[in-house]
Amino acid sequence: MSTGIGPDFFDRNIDRTGTGSTKYDGRGAMFGQPDVIPAWVADMDFAAPPAVTQALIERAGHPIYGYTLFSDSLYQAAIDWMQRRHGWAIERDWIVMCPGVVPSLNAAVMTFTQPGESVIIQPPVYFPFFSAVTRAGRKLIENPLKFERGHYTFDFDHLEYCAQKAKLLLLCSPHNPVGRVWTSQELARLLQIAEKHDLMILSDEIHADLVYPECRHTVLATLPGSERRVITAMAPSKTFNIPGLNLSMLIIPDQTIRKAVVSIFETWHVSASNPFSNVAFEIAYREGDEWLDALRDYLGKTRDCVTAFLDRHLSDIRLTPSEGTYLLWLDCKAMKMTDASLKQFFIAQAGVGLSPGILFGKQGSGFMRLNIGASRKIVTQILENIRAAYDRPR
Repeated sequence: MSTGIGPDFFDRNIDRTGTGSTKYDGRGAMFGQPDVIPAWVADMDFAAPPAVTQALIERAGHPIYGYTLFSDSLYQAAIDWMQRRHGWAIERDWIVMCPGVVPSLNAAVMTFTQPGESVIIQPPVYFPFFSAVTRAGRKLIENPLKFERGHYTFDFDHLEYCAQKAKLLLLCSPHNPVGRVWTSQELARLLQIAEKHDLMILSDEIHADLVYPECRHTVLATLPGSERRVITAMAPSKTFNIPGLNLSMLIIPDQTIRKAVVSIFETWHVSASNPFSNVAFEIAYREGDEWLDALRDYLGKTRDCVTAFLDRHLSDIRLTPSEGTYLLWLDCKAMKMTDASLKQFFIAQAGVGLSPGILFGKQGSGFMRLNIGASRKIVTQILENIRAAYDRPR
């Protein structure tokens, strides 16, 4: 039954200050100014699906919040979602519930490598990919993405070289921050290299549901040759704007690999389960389709508005073509600023808090990451602030 979710739902501006929000209540510490418009942390300013909110309210109505099991219906909701949205028939036994995708990155590093062994990442990439490797005492091998004519691709020749020396690849698909949605052909070639060099892959697909209509996400684990080589990290957290509830899953078809990963989590004595994360996870996957379809339409129109605005008013800032996620990768190199000066330009002169590209590796120098997961009015205000600062004599 239709819930009538349309653009007006996402046009609302909801005050998040005073809620302990990292994005809002943490902006003073992050940017040195408490009043910047925040567009950095990768969560959205949209209300979660009404069905999720209602289910949480009903669960909160029961006054005991004790240790909680994962229900059969939770697993089934995940299974049904993967089949319905991604054409992937998974089995319950393949699912390992986890307290987030970032802990899963760390678990993969600990499972498939020993201290001193090497792990490949593909920068510019989400910064926990770096720390998951280095903090575990493993060697970091960078296989940077190729950036040619404003478009990112894999550097397969270099990956072939890197794979000879590594045990594990941490893949970001769709890619944060550059916004690529890898084609099935690209992923198949990546798998061929992994097979040739006996390379394991942790595929972070947390943004898999947030792909724009002109593209299609391919789950790496659905391709031939993936069975004993790929573990997949998925979650409803980015999709439905519930990341603070800290629940994700690894999907691992191979029993031996699955047991090895589970044993790492068991050594940490960290439970992924709580009464509220379980409820939100299940209901989002079971009843969130209409909300997600409306969200993707809204984000797509916002992305197009940003593109048009930059083309019209900010010739020195180019939007790298965004195929997925609500995170836009802005090429600011034509502004001819150092990374420190670029950061200060956006904070002090434009009054907006973006993520500096250099956080995602040295390959992000000269870029900024813009989160458009907010009402179009707020995104337009961000752009107007940047335009005013850009037009001001410097």
